[in-house]
Amino acid sequence: MGPEGLPRQEQYGFEAAPGADGRVWEPASVPRDAGVQAPPTTLWGTLSRLGPGMIIAGSIVGSGELVLTTKVGAEAGFWLLWLIVIGCIIKVSTQIEFARHTITWGDTPLKALNAVPGPRLRVNWLLWYWTFMTILVVFQQGGILGGAGEALAISRPLTASGAEYNRLQDELVKNQVDLKVRQTRDPGDPAIPGLQQNITVLTGQIAQRRAPRDPYLWAVLLAAITSVLLYVGRYQLIQIVATALVATFTLVTILTVIALQMRPEWAIRGEELVRGLSFHLPPANSVTGVNPMRTAFGAFGIIGIGAAELIMYPYWCLEKGYAKSTGPRDGTRGWTDRARGWIRVLQIDAWTSMVVYTFATVAFYLLGAAVLSRIGLVPDNRDMVRTLMAMYIPVFGPAAQVIFLSGAFAVLYSTLFVAAAGNSRMVADAFGVYGLTDNSEAERAKWTRRISAVWPFLALVLYVFVRAPAAMIVACGIAQSIMLPLLGAAALYFRYRRIDPELRPGKLWDAMLWIAFGAFIVVGAWSVFTVLVK
Repeated sequence: MGPEGLPRQEQYGFEAAPGADGRVWEPASVPRDAGVQAPPTTLWGTLSRLGPGMIIAGSIVGSGELVLTTKVGAEAGFWLLWLIVIGCIIKVSTQIEFARHTITWGDTPLKALNAVPGPRLRVNWLLWYWTFMTILVVFQQGGILGGAGEALAISRPLTASGAEYNRLQDELVKNQVDLKVRQTRDPGDPAIPGLQQNITVLTGQIAQRRAPRDPYLWAVLLAAITSVLLYVGRYQLIQIVATALVATFTLVTILTVIALQMRPEWAIRGEELVRGLSFHLPPANSVTGVNPMRTAFGAFGIIGIGAAELIMYPYWCLEKGYAKSTGPRDGTRGWTDRARGWIRVLQIDAWTSMVVYTFATVAFYLLGAAVLSRIGLVPDNRDMVRTLMAMYIPVFGPAAQVIFLSGAFAVLYSTLFVAAAGNSRMVADAFGVYGLTDNSEAERAKWTRRISAVWPFLALVLYVFVRAPAAMIVACGIAQSIMLPLLGAAALYFRYRRIDPELRPGKLWDAMLWIAFGAFIVVGAWSVFTVLVK
C-alpha cells in the first residue's frame, strides 16, 4: 500500500518506505535513477515531449463533435454556443489534476479513484459507476461503428436495395437544401410548391422502404478488421493516417464555416453569435419542435475531454513516461524540481490539445446551427450520416458527398480505434483492481490485447440489436455527464488530501477546480433529472 492507504503501482516499481513525512516512495525493483530525466527547459524541447493530449484530441474529434455537437446546433440553433465553448475549456483543470496525481505517485487513475473515501463493495463505489459508464461507452462505440458503416454504405453500397435507397435519400436532401435557398432568396419563387411536393413524395417513398442492410454488413467487416489490428498491435500506421485525415477534415469544416459567410442565405450573422454567447437557454426549435437541452447536456459529457477521457489521459501520460522521468518521490529537491518541470510539460500538453479540439468543436456546432437548424434537419438514428452530410452541400454541392464521407469515416473510425485502445488499457487495469488478475505488467498487457480484440465485436452486437447510433451516443454522453461531478470531487480530494506540499498550485488554480466542480454538478443534476423524467 502507498501513502495514506494509496495502493502502489507495481508496474513502475514503487513501494512505500518510511521517510521524514511518512510518505516517501522508493523503487522496489529498479535502480533509483532508472528512466529519470530532467524536464525540458526550451520551447522546442517541451514541444517534442508533448503527445498524450494529441492522442486524446484524436479520440475526441469524433462522435462528440461530428454527431452530438452538430445535433445540438441543429436543435438549438446558435443559442447554446456558450455551453459548447465552456464544455471544452472547463474540464482541463480536472484533467491536469488527475495527471498531477499520476506524476506524483506513479499510480494509475483507477487505483487512485479506488482510494477516494466512500462506500466500498470490494472496490470503491466510484469504480462501480465507472464500470456502468464503461458499458455505455461500448454502446457509444457501437453507435460510432454504425456511423462508420453508414458512411461506407452511402459511398459504396453493397446491395441493389442499398443503392436505390441512397438515390432516394440523395434526391430528398438535395430538394430540402434547394427549397431553403429559394425560400430565402424569393419567398414567391414559383418553383417552391414543386419542391415541397417532391419532398412529400420522396419522404413517403422512403418511409415505405425497409432500411437497407448495407451499413450492418460494412459494420461487420470493420469490426473484424479492427479486432485483428488491435490484437496484433499494428495500428500505428492507421492511427497516423487517420489522424492526418481527421486534421484535414477538421480544417475543411472550418473553411466551410468561413465559406458560408459568402452566401447570404447561410451566412452567420453577428447578432446570432452574440445570442449564442449570451448564456441563455434556448426555446424549442421552431422548425423541429424539439427542446435541445437533453442533447446539449449529453453533449457536455462528451465534447472536449469527456469523463472517459479524463480517466484515460493519465494512462497515456504514464506510457509517455512523465512519471518515470520524474522518478520515485524521495523528498529531495531534485525530485521536486523534476516534478514541477514535468507537470509544466503536461499542462502545456493539455492546454494545447484543448485549443485544437475547441476550434474543431465550435466549427462543427456553427455548421449544424447555420445549415441543419435552418432547414429543419436533425441527425437522428436513421440516416444520421446522410443528414450530417447536408451541412456541406451549400458550399461543395455535388462534391460534398465525397468530401464529407471520406472525412466522416476517418473521424468516426479513428475515434473507434483510439478509444478501443485506451478503454482496453483501463479495463485491463480494472481487472487487477477488482482482484480478477494479479495486475502484473505482463498480465495487464495480455488482457489489454484480449479486450482490444473483443471490444469491436461487443460494439457490433450492440449496434446490430439496438440500431440507434445517435441515441446510443447520447446515452453515453448523459452517463458521462453524471460521472463528471464525481470526477470533479475526486480531483478536489487529490488537490487537498494527496498533493505534495511542494507542488501545491496557486489560488487561481484552486478557483478553476471549484468552478469546474460547480459546473459538473449542474450538468450532472440536469442529466439525472432528464433520465428520471424520460
